[in-house]
Amino acid sequence: MEPLRIATRGSQLARFQANLVREALMARHPGLAPPELVIVRTTGDQVRDRPLAEVGGKGVFTAEIDRVVARGEADLAVHSMKDVETVITAEVVLGAILPRADPRDAFVSTVAASIGDLPTGARVGTSSIRRRAQLLSLRPDLEIVTWRGNVDTRLARLKEGKAAATLLAAAGLERLGLLHEATALLDPGDMLPAAGQGAIGVTCRAGESGILALLETIDDGPTRQCVEAERAVLAILDGSCRTPVAALAIRSGSGVRVRGQVLSDDGSRWTMSEEKGTAAETVGRAVGERLLSRAGKDLYGSRMP
Repeated sequence: MEPLRIATRGSQLARFQANLVREALMARHPGLAPPELVIVRTTGDQVRDRPLAEVGGKGVFTAEIDRVVARGEADLAVHSMKDVETVITAEVVLGAILPRADPRDAFVSTVAASIGDLPTGARVGTSSIRRRAQLLSLRPDLEIVTWRGNVDTRLARLKEGKAAATLLAAAGLERLGLLHEATALLDPGDMLPAAGQGAIGVTCRAGESGILALLETIDDGPTRQCVEAERAVLAILDGSCRTPVAALAIRSGSGVRVRGQVLSDDGSRWTMSEEKGTAAETVGRAVGERLLSRAGKDLYGSRMP
């Protein structure tokens, strides 16, 4: 059998995550030829001076890589699950989700120990509209500046004094051996993370039974259950980069406890909901529907389905 080809973005973190998948497959299947990486430079990687919502949303990363798989130029694609669109193309399927790392956000600052300690009017760099809205809901005085780029780029800007703080995924810092850069890890009760944050997903072409069988051996059931619940929240609440939405599911007995949040763009209004149950997607959809009914057009505006 020819080596599997794994499509991935070219950043250090993306390559690391692709190699995690590579190693997991080889550990489960010792006779497997070492998979090869296929580096894909996406629109999201090339256009870094505008928010993701202005250049196509999350799909500028994941959908473009999935198209490489659909065309047969690679066999698998590796994604950060927080970047995967709620509805993926019918040509590919989500074959595996690896065990989740820390889903929390990390606060990184050169001047403050916490968000509350930031000076009045401090600049905070982030490209996430969720983090922007959540920050402004906590500290309306902050100046939020758009920061795109990889982890090293954002940390370098911070050290150059271009902002007083930034927020990054704790999982990404940990995978890069940079968790020591975090000033504090934020409690989800204070800042609910993005749906799927900390989880790595693997897609392949639909109908590829042999590859799907390989991926099933590295699929982590508990992580998939939680991520599917969170993505069900997004399915109700416009899971794009255009709406500030947060969701986190935690295993509870044989089921899950799902908490979701939707905010206005400026963070001045928000609502939260929490549900428990055994059917992950059903619980997630219930949270999304309650959030949508509570938010209403006053908060959600023209984006209401």
